[in-house]
Amino acid sequence: MSTRRRRGAPLPASAAGLLRFFEEEAKGVKVRPELILILAGLMIALTMIMNKFFP
Repeated sequence: MSTRRRRGAPLPASAAGLLRFFEEEAKGVKVRPELILILAGLMIALTMIMNKFFP
């Protein structure tokens, strides 16, 4: 019964009343933000190299 109460509990609200926490309920692949930044930097570098050597 305690789990039923927890699920039915209202979500915390911000000043606008729109703040929600989905971290525990989110499904799918979890990727660290650092990995995304590194991959984006590598993609930018690769694009610049390809443009220089293969115009």
